[in-house]
Amino acid sequence: MSKTFPPQIFSPQIRIPATYMRGGTSKGVFFNLNDLPKEAQVPGPARDALLLRVIGSPDPYGKHTDGMGGATSSTSKTVILSKSEMADHDVNYLFGQVSIDKPFIDWSGNCGNLTAAVGSFAINSGLVDADRIPENGHAEVRIWQANIEKTIIAHVPITDGQVQETGDFILDGVTFPAAEVQVDFLDPAGEGSMFPTGNLVDELEVPGIGTFKATMITAGIPTIFLNADEINFNGKTYNGTELQEAINNDDEALEMFETIRAHGAVKMGLIENIEEAANRQHTPKVAFVAKPADYVSSSGKNISASDIDLNVRALSMGKLHHAMMGTAAVAIATASTIPGTVVNLAAGGGDRQSVVFGHPSGTLKVGAETELQNGQWIAKKVFMSRSARVLMEGWVRVPGDCF
Repeated sequence: MSKTFPPQIFSPQIRIPATYMRGGTSKGVFFNLNDLPKEAQVPGPARDALLLRVIGSPDPYGKHTDGMGGATSSTSKTVILSKSEMADHDVNYLFGQVSIDKPFIDWSGNCGNLTAAVGSFAINSGLVDADRIPENGHAEVRIWQANIEKTIIAHVPITDGQVQETGDFILDGVTFPAAEVQVDFLDPAGEGSMFPTGNLVDELEVPGIGTFKATMITAGIPTIFLNADEINFNGKTYNGTELQEAINNDDEALEMFETIRAHGAVKMGLIENIEEAANRQHTPKVAFVAKPADYVSSSGKNISASDIDLNVRALSMGKLHHAMMGTAAVAIATASTIPGTVVNLAAGGGDRQSVVFGHPSGTLKVGAETELQNGQWIAKKVFMSRSARVLMEGWVRVPGDCF
């Protein structure tokens, strides 16, 4: 006679208002803070557990099949916005970089690409006062970036009182054109030296790998810049025109770059020992630069050396980025305008206000206002153009017991 087992009770799914947006060359799930369950409205394990489940992490298969993530560093992102109580700001912006294969969210930095979407989400969600939105023109959305405590201004195009998302602006790394959104990063380095070691160029010694000339800068996001032609490991050399498959399919190369990143993080004072780097995946970034050279981008577009000032390749969350992180672009812009950094020298050296750099998907122009004050370099503003678009809005569903 067979036994009858009592039915197992599982927690039902709950639904949370959310918007899935593209900003620059990234995608993420956007939330209004007040729409989150009360347990997740404050930082802590409940919030992290909820957002991990939304994205579908940790996923040992590396696919994010059971979540909203796209299984890349560019698409494994979450954003929480709230009306700002900071003077002269409209909205608070908190960014979480979700690990794909680990139960971990890195809150240590910003996403410059998704910043381009913050303004339009804030306007559409009623987080910007109506009297600050013109009938036609551009709304200046004053963003307080809570992760890094910096001010960003997004110039959001407005048509007939509504956010204008469609347009003819082409951003390499994004398939379709959209409306241009200029983003200004104010005082991206903040107090103290933007060069944490006190030097424009350091000798970065990485045991077992080599010693590199490195510019380590904290503008936009902490970034370690190396010269491509100095990287030579296990017989493989680099020239700055690499695409994703040249690095992301090479486990030894990825391990090498992660080791460089860890040692650079220690030298920058971000961590005390290299073991801590595993719990700080989002920052710092590691990037390598080279003088202009012809290459074919990932979309098949021919990039001519005459069209760019330098080539830059950057890694994010342990993989070569398919284009360029917005915050790393801030670091590139800042370093390029300071004579003597490895970025500036790769671009030809000297005084400059902007550069056009090549990345795996194409090119990007960025600019910065920097000046030397009392022997210390100050970044006053960095500017670039991105685009943003709502992809889907409604509710995201997660099991009620996931947090």
